Amino acid sequence: MFTDPAMLVSLVERFAGKRVLCVGDAMIDRYVCGTVTRVSPEAPIPVLHIDRESSMLGGAGNVVRNLVALGVRPILLSARGSDAAGEELSVLLAHHERVESYLIVDPRRQTPVKTRFLAQAQQLLRADHETVIPLSSVSREILLKKAITILSHVKVVILSDYGKGVLADGIAAELIAAAKDKLVLVDPKGAEYSVYRGATLLTPNKRELADATRVPTSSDADVVRAARSLIKTYEIAAVLTTRSQDGMTLVQGDGTFYHLPAEAREVFDVSGAGDTVVATLAAALASGANFLEATHLSNSAAGIVVSKVGTAVASAVDVVTAIRCQNTATGSEEKVLSFEEALESVSLWRRHGLKVGFTNGCFDLLHPGHVYLLQKARYACDRLVVGLNNDTSVRRLKGPGRPIQSEVARAVVLAALRDVDIVVPFCDDTPLVLIAALRPDVLVKGADYTVGTVVGASLVQEYGGTILLADDKSVKFRTTETIARMAHSRKVS
Repeated sequence: MFTDPAMLVSLVERFAGKRVLCVGDAMIDRYVCGTVTRVSPEAPIPVLHIDRESSMLGGAGNVVRNLVALGVRPILLSARGSDAAGEELSVLLAHHERVESYLIVDPRRQTPVKTRFLAQAQQLLRADHETVIPLSSVSREILLKKAITILSHVKVVILSDYGKGVLADGIAAELIAAAKDKLVLVDPKGAEYSVYRGATLLTPNKRELADATRVPTSSDADVVRAARSLIKTYEIAAVLTTRSQDGMTLVQGDGTFYHLPAEAREVFDVSGAGDTVVATLAAALASGANFLEATHLSNSAAGIVVSKVGTAVASAVDVVTAIRCQNTATGSEEKVLSFEEALESVSLWRRHGLKVGFTNGCFDLLHPGHVYLLQKARYACDRLVVGLNNDTSVRRLKGPGRPIQSEVARAVVLAALRDVDIVVPFCDDTPLVLIAALRPDVLVKGADYTVGTVVGASLVQEYGGTILLADDKSVKFRTTETIARMAHSRKVS
């Protein structure tokens, strides 16, 4: 099962500007974050000291967030209540200029809000506000009429069913019938899949597949058998089953199937991963991908979002980076991050209580002194970020003959070292801007420095960080002297 990485990258590059209609249950995902240091004296429960609160689009709204991140121009068709949460939902949608949204106001409904309480990135509790009822007859007529009008402008339709009522009472079936010449992807809910008869592709998780077919899904063979049952019973073209740590299984109408292993290196939060999968499938299919190619891309995207905390999204850049990293000789390129990506990773580490270290340099010819410095730095922290002067910066600092190795080569070599967690190239003469943004807990330099000469030392000390100077082993080797010896040797020979 080989899929050309270059072809997958070209597919992602074609996502931009594609139109996809998403119909379903839009809601608000609210996060209340803080710390827990004690148990309540009133009951055996933790006391959450709240630091911050945030709200974002959830449900079908999160599907369109993912579509936007992938470069697609989505159209959202949903319903809301005539309540404060409904107004907030409209405002959140308005912040996404690339989303064309139509929210039908149904006074009988309560706009769904899921509130998650988190401490150190661990969920303590989820509280839901919602009214689970079908649309009124008036709202139903408005939604179907609007959907039929939009269908002539799109190739792919997503039905995002969260069981809150927007697709209930036969609406899903009517939309599928109206979109007979389109690709209809369904993220299903409940155990009754007859309402999705004739759809192009369903994306149940393993438990949902078992509930819908009453077939066990414990093994690979079970999943394939259950998916084939769905395909035959409900005239579906393909079923993509998400299987958590076991990856994904694609089963097509002709009987062929593919098992894809999970791509997440570290799972922090699976919230919204299904939305990412269906959004990426839609973007890929709208760009001309076949089912297998679209599944490869959605698997990469899912691996990205479960490595983040909260209802996250995978951008087109994220997906392209993941594809390229999966197909490199060493895999070390995945540690080479942009400024923005490094900020996100460091923020995630901090939410998990990890101590962050930082050092920097040109690292033109990696020698034992460098290796020892990096070992000492990593020993002093849980995660180590290395700032790397880019080629232009090195040229300014060291002269026109430098660097000897290109920025890419230097970054890959550094990233291949076990003690290095992230490499961040920077263009300035000093890493001060990078240090100010990352705010490392430990700033490390060689023994040839003093605390007073370390760039960023005063800033780090101001916010309570520490400065570590490695011992003399780190300065026994110098790149400039090594290069001079090499040049002398060439002259003598």
